[in-house]
Amino acid sequence: MTEALRRDLRRIYDAAIAAVAPGPLIDRALDGSIAGAESIPEQLRQAHRILLIAAGKAAIPMAKRLIARCGAKLDTAIAAALDDTHIAGLTVIRASHPMPDAASMGAAQAALDIARSAESGDLVIVALSGGASAMLAMPAAGISLDDKIAVTRALMNSGASIHELNAVRKHLSSIKGGGLLAATTADASVLTLALSDVIGNDLATIGSGPTVADPTTFAEAVTIMKRRKAWGRAPEAVRDRLERGVAGEIPETLKPGDPRLGRSMTVVIGDNETAVAAAERKAIALGYRVTRWNGLSTDAESAGRAAAAELMRLDSPRACIVAGGEPVVTVRGRGRGGRAQHCALAAALALASAAGDEERRDAALLVAGTDGIDGPTDAAGACVDTTTVERARAAGLDAERALARNDSYTIFRALDDLLITGATGTNVADLLIGIVCA
Repeated sequence: MTEALRRDLRRIYDAAIAAVAPGPLIDRALDGSIAGAESIPEQLRQAHRILLIAAGKAAIPMAKRLIARCGAKLDTAIAAALDDTHIAGLTVIRASHPMPDAASMGAAQAALDIARSAESGDLVIVALSGGASAMLAMPAAGISLDDKIAVTRALMNSGASIHELNAVRKHLSSIKGGGLLAATTADASVLTLALSDVIGNDLATIGSGPTVADPTTFAEAVTIMKRRKAWGRAPEAVRDRLERGVAGEIPETLKPGDPRLGRSMTVVIGDNETAVAAAERKAIALGYRVTRWNGLSTDAESAGRAAAAELMRLDSPRACIVAGGEPVVTVRGRGRGGRAQHCALAAALALASAAGDEERRDAALLVAGTDGIDGPTDAAGACVDTTTVERARAAGLDAERALARNDSYTIFRALDDLLITGATGTNVADLLIGIVCA
């Protein structure tokens, strides 16, 4: 039964990924059939030229479909991406994630150059997806790339949320927090199509909001740095810039009400909810009674244990829980893994405890990133069941110790429990899917 459950988990996950494939979502947006996109067909008709900037883990497929749809009006197109796939008419810059590199700076400079070249009547299309913050990186004056990397790494290792991370990054950048929009000429229009990896779709957080208003402030950035105990470890240039910003010596990021926002429009073409809804539909089609669960966007270990407990409480003969979000890991050990794998290992430990109950139920649970990449590993996540911990013990592995050392990958690789998909070409945060049968 367990293998059958694992097969169903993969089928549900695959259906969710298919629902957020960038190409069809771009088509719907350009046709005006997505909420908020009704005016896009007219914008395309009126544009003298179209200039394209794509960035993120889905940059290549988003740009490819946009190039095909924009036709002869397309003048220039660049993509900051994780690979350098050749696409006719597209300049691809292979940038880095999760930490920016010199190529990320080159991509940001190219994006700013395109924005500055836009003329009256032109339409600048910005295609954003998860990872864009790292792939378009242009440190503010006086800040080096190494400075930004040091701050980003400190915040990520402290368990900072994506909202916290981006609030700080925007105040150390020349392109984030509305910087790209500010670089465009006064009469050019900007259309941002976002494949959102941010739960709640906060436009200022997706890609660190290069074309939208930023409600955060220098003061908030300092508060976040101190709360996450990163202030004392931050480079002097970073602390100096943030303190000068608080003192009003450096202009703030683009703020709500700025008149430049009147020529900018953003449409979210797909998000985590799109994937979760597709997962739910597939699970129902496979004969499961589905329950939405909303506890994934919290501490990864707590989320895994809570999800397992929720799953085992369901009373239907064939039951499923589906959740979307982004768990957070505070790194304490020197092991290898990612937030999805860490969450899955915690769930496996909870399932092992529940398996000792009088009424035995077969259960399996999958936690994975929709981009196919979980942390610095080759896995999207992991699939666990009520036998995972027992199998680990038989192999001489201690699951509890691995969890404490942030070493989930080692356990799952030895047990063949990793979910390895390769890059999916999309990114809408993470999914948790659990199924149980009496």
